[in-house]
Amino acid sequence: MKQTILAISGKPGLYKLVSRAKNSLIVEALDETHKRFPAFGTDRITSLGDIAMFTETDDIPLMKVLASMRDLEKGKESSVDFRKATPDQLHEYFSKVLPDWDQERVQNSHIKKLIQWYNILVKAGITDFEEDLAPTEGDNIDDRQDKE
Repeated sequence: MKQTILAISGKPGLYKLVSRAKNSLIVEALDETHKRFPAFGTDRITSLGDIAMFTETDDIPLMKVLASMRDLEKGKESSVDFRKATPDQLHEYFSKVLPDWDQERVQNSHIKKLIQWYNILVKAGITDFEEDLAPTEGDNIDDRQDKE
C-alpha cells in the first residue's frame, strides 16, 4: 500500500495513516516521537496527494513541487530556514523551486508550510514523492489499496 501522508488541521507536522478504527483513522506522527493517535471525522484531514500549488497556468500537484525541491536540494533538507527567512528570501527560493508560481495567491505562510513539510518528509526518509504521495483512488479508504 502506498503511504498515505496526511496533514491534520490544528495539529503541527505530518502524519502517516496506519489503520482505521470504527469511527476514526489511526495516524502516526512522522516526527521522532512516532506517536499514534486517532483522528476523528471532525478533524480536517487532508492527504498531501490531494494538495496542489497555484501557478500562473495550472495548479501543480504538491508531489511535483516536493520533487522539484528534492532535486534542488539534492535530497537534503531545505537550505532555507523557514522560521527566520524574510519574505524576499522565501520568494527567491520558491522561484527556484516553481518558477511560474502565482505570487498573488501563494502566501508566505504557504511557502513556509511547504518547506516545513519537505523537511519532515526528508527526515522521515520519504524522498520518492512521485510514488509515496501519489493521490489515492476511490472515495472509501478500503478502496485505496495498490492493485496487484
